[in-house]
Amino acid sequence: MNLAQQIESLLFIAGRPLTYKKLAETIGGVKTAEVKKTAEELAALYQKEGRGLRVVVAADKAQLASAPELSELTQAFAKEEMQGELTKPSVETLSIIAYRGPVAKLELERIRGVNCSLILRNLLLRGLVEARRDPKKREDYYSVSLEFLKHLGVSSAKELPDYEKLRHNEDIDKFLDPTNY
Repeated sequence: MNLAQQIESLLFIAGRPLTYKKLAETIGGVKTAEVKKTAEELAALYQKEGRGLRVVVAADKAQLASAPELSELTQAFAKEEMQGELTKPSVETLSIIAYRGPVAKLELERIRGVNCSLILRNLLLRGLVEARRDPKKREDYYSVSLEFLKHLGVSSAKELPDYEKLRHNEDIDKFLDPTNY
């Protein structure tokens, strides 16, 4: 797989801007300047070919986005998606975040047993959860949003039914304990 394909793949899966440094670290064996050059070349290629996607580049980062001429279509689709009912996996993930938050993506995935990237993205877009970056651990932690709490009519997640019992569940704590691996 060449560098351009690797960059495309990472930008696609991330769904958010990635710094050239992060891309270079993730790919490995490549310099940040080379990643930047390749991302800029991809951006020019996508633009020239009139593709439905664009690589948007900034001073120190890049992101994959839909083409501006498709904005009406993508906005209509996103609106429909965001107004629909939550799926069972989304409700499960939201419940874990509500009772265990702030919680890392890795912990969510350990509890659920599946990749939660798309579900988290959907919940973020709906404004039901928020992500906060821990710069030391270089990891995002997810919590329910104020909008979610307002919708439920509570002022804090601590007011949720059986909050203490579920927040400090011994079985889940043992399961997530890294010394058990």
